[in-house]
Amino acid sequence: MAAEALSPDALVRLVAGHCLRYPDSVLYGELPRLRAALAGAPAEPARLLGTFLDHAAGTEPLALAGHYTSVFDTRNRRCLYLTWWSDGDTRRRGLSLVRLKRIYRDYGLEFRGEELPDFLPVALEFAARHESAGTELLQEHRAGLELLRLALGAADTPYTRVLEAVCATLPGPSPETKAEAKALARNGPPQELVGAGSPLEPFGPGIDRPDDLPMPGADLSVDLPWPTLERTAS
Repeated sequence: MAAEALSPDALVRLVAGHCLRYPDSVLYGELPRLRAALAGAPAEPARLLGTFLDHAAGTEPLALAGHYTSVFDTRNRRCLYLTWWSDGDTRRRGLSLVRLKRIYRDYGLEFRGEELPDFLPVALEFAARHESAGTELLQEHRAGLELLRLALGAADTPYTRVLEAVCATLPGPSPETKAEAKALARNGPPQELVGAGSPLEPFGPGIDRPDDLPMPGADLSVDLPWPTLERTAS
């Protein structure tokens, strides 16, 4: 069964997720397709992601790879692992990682790969596939996302544009200061933005899962790869 086109916000998440992976030969090979896919994205996130893609295209792969590894770490509080922001290096984080695997599995997606399931590109992959549940998941980790965005901005890195595009897919304005972002961690996002009840509960299957997920805005006969989430047998 052919899949319907991804929504504009889902498309932003898909492209951003690829941009936030380690910049290897796969990313450089996909740059033209990622750029073409932005034709289906909202104007401002498309501009932000396009700025990053322009930077990547004009940067030597080894230079961008070195920049990536220097930017994303925990020492400087620029971490791509969502539960690190909420749980730190505690035993509670292990429970959060197990929960994320269960969430993916409940939607018929089995986590595969070397990264942890809270790696932001993995969460963006899920949020592109299942937009409503994915939005709730990202909103649950909104404080960490916004703190990462602010930290990247302070580091003056082109990756700031990618986080700005991701946050633009979420309800409401982004906080302007670290204090405002930390307040999200204490108080949580407004309930009208995430729905009633506990976040992402109940969380179960029962939705139509298409056989493919084409990227609109370009002449693409096959999907860009989904490296870490595979559909389970129905």
